[in-house]
Amino acid sequence: MSRHKLTGDAEARQPLLTGHYLDESELGSDEGEVIFDRTTEAGVRVPRKLTYEEAVEETGFGLFHWLLLVVCGWANASDAVEILCVSFLLPTARCDLLLSSTDGGLLTASIFLGMMVGGYMWGYLADQKGRCKVLVVSLTVNGLFGGLASFAPWFWLFLLMRFISGIGVGGSIPVIFSYFSEFMPRVRRGAMISALATFWMAGNILAAGLAWLVIPKTWAHFSLGTLDFQSWRLFVVLCSVPSITSAIIFKLFMPESPKFLMEADCEKEAIHVFRLMFELNMKGKEKAFPEFGLHTSSRQRREQQETRIWGSSSERLANALKKGLVPIKKIFKSPLRSRSITLIIIFYSISFGYYGLWMWFPELFARAEDGGSPCANVSRPSALHNESCYPVKTAVYMEGFVIAVSNLPGNIFTILVMDSTGGKALLSGSLLLSSLSVFLIYVVQTKAQSLVLSCVFSGVSVIAWNALDVVGTELYPTQLRSSALGFFTGVGRVAAITGNLVFGKLVDANCAVPVLLVSALLLVGGLVGLLLPQTRQTELT
Repeated sequence: MSRHKLTGDAEARQPLLTGHYLDESELGSDEGEVIFDRTTEAGVRVPRKLTYEEAVEETGFGLFHWLLLVVCGWANASDAVEILCVSFLLPTARCDLLLSSTDGGLLTASIFLGMMVGGYMWGYLADQKGRCKVLVVSLTVNGLFGGLASFAPWFWLFLLMRFISGIGVGGSIPVIFSYFSEFMPRVRRGAMISALATFWMAGNILAAGLAWLVIPKTWAHFSLGTLDFQSWRLFVVLCSVPSITSAIIFKLFMPESPKFLMEADCEKEAIHVFRLMFELNMKGKEKAFPEFGLHTSSRQRREQQETRIWGSSSERLANALKKGLVPIKKIFKSPLRSRSITLIIIFYSISFGYYGLWMWFPELFARAEDGGSPCANVSRPSALHNESCYPVKTAVYMEGFVIAVSNLPGNIFTILVMDSTGGKALLSGSLLLSSLSVFLIYVVQTKAQSLVLSCVFSGVSVIAWNALDVVGTELYPTQLRSSALGFFTGVGRVAAITGNLVFGKLVDANCAVPVLLVSALLLVGGLVGLLLPQTRQTELT
């Protein structure tokens, strides 16, 4: 797939309305319906204007969408790798950096703090400047600073690099789902977004597998000047590779969202993307592209022009900052207010529960290495020296890998039933089951039982995340979609930070408190989810 093919050049962006007429075989319809329904005074027939949903239907479904799934899925997986790698390096990195449990909580929280800062900022820019451009920059920030963190000799510098990396992750997660959904026909949108969400599991498995292969190995330990380059540092470098490669792919090959282009009144560019989709989907079939015009909006372009010509540079900056808050005000006005408040509660509950517990799974299992439940052994020292963590015990990484793989049944289930059941029912049901599984983790008394229930929690909670990805993209219009998702993921990052700090503070003193708190919050989220409107196969506005 060439760069010319997917991004177009000056020639490819010329008017595409050539006045081509379609016969019945090209239309695939017995009625032989044509898409020309207007005649000028000179008697020249011109293409009728199509809405976004009609244009997507005209392009068909096929190779383009599967290639898009792979590319966007790899970006989603790269975010998972960057976030979850901290949980796998924590048992050994805390030794080399002499970290207390509180420091470990700060480390796991640092990337979420960055995601909170970056989430809304990138989402707003994506709604103003375009999805693809923002994805390239945010993925580059993610991978670059994630890799640089491996060379940090001091804890504070490592923390800073992880924070900046988190700013990049905060942009790519909400924007990738907006971008992907805006290429999908509505009858397949739920299943395809669910399929995209399964790549989070792939990233989880990749991170766990790399940790298992690299961190325990002595060959990955060498000196780099004055820096003692332990195996966990090499693991951090490898975890940055998916983000960098994903940024390169988007920069070189991927087109802008046609829905965004229509909202920005870029009709020619949008038609070019639709033509590309059609050509790839109909590859090998003798079927001509159905020429048409588009119903576009001049709103976004007009607002950008007003921003450029308004006042001095300081006034323009103040105006830009003021405009940045406009989407937040809009999502909390009727008729979006009730769903927005509901989503705040859900995002907070699931993010506190999932990330608060998931990021500490390797540490909890390390505490249970001698038998018993993860909360039974609280004698682990608060600061460790190098010799106390080597040789690295591989069982911790094997268990993390098993839990990561346990996402698979939940992902398959979501793909199969999302379009028929709808996101609302799956979201509430999975949150309630997740709450029960976490409560039972506290109740059980053996490590084996804890591992089984952790796998159950992993498999069930991923259904909630997948359903939330689908519901979130369908609840808001195009001009607010990325901003809204960025804002809510920011709320989720606040919850993730809180959850990790709570675990860091209480895991030594009373492990039961954060575990039971996770169970309670997931229960609340599941009940509140019943208040959301049903969005199954709805049109994107």
